[in-house]
Amino acid sequence: MGLKPDHWIRRMALEHGMIEPFAEKQVREGVISYGVSSYGYDMRVADEFRIFTNVYSAIVDPKNFSSQSFVDFKGDVCVIPPNSFALARSVEYFRIPRSVLAITLGKSTYARAGIITNITPFEPEWHGFVTLEISNTTPLPAKIYANEGIAQVLFFEADEECEVSYADKKGKYQGQTGVTPPRL
Repeated sequence: MGLKPDHWIRRMALEHGMIEPFAEKQVREGVISYGVSSYGYDMRVADEFRIFTNVYSAIVDPKNFSSQSFVDFKGDVCVIPPNSFALARSVEYFRIPRSVLAITLGKSTYARAGIITNITPFEPEWHGFVTLEISNTTPLPAKIYANEGIAQVLFFEADEECEVSYADKKGKYQGQTGVTPPRL
């Protein structure tokens, strides 16, 4: 299994629709960067957010998730309260080939400001918009900029295809289109 370079990512995106919309070059000027990098793809965060709140004294339970745990927000800049958390989604729709595993890592620009994006795998044959988990680990409010880079996706291609893909096991997050809370 090997990490895939920029030319492989371009080919898979353009010929096989692996990433849509696709930024063929890294966009950097005046924004938190996004697009193809040397060995990955910097995805963007959309303008749809679910910000966790304690207004209703809800308990966060991944097995029985309550919509009272968050407030919906749509806008160019999302402010995550101190020591809090938000869910968002990627601008890009991903289609992962059967012989590929992708992993997301938070961008250092946000990490250096105490804003952490969860490490998330995209299993072989998973497709959908990525639900992003964004933590503000600081004691201050933190800004997230919509339509700018939020996390880097690294692609690893195996020498052979997996026996059972995410599609084969009918994964619960297959084809997600919006900000998707936990499911059991």
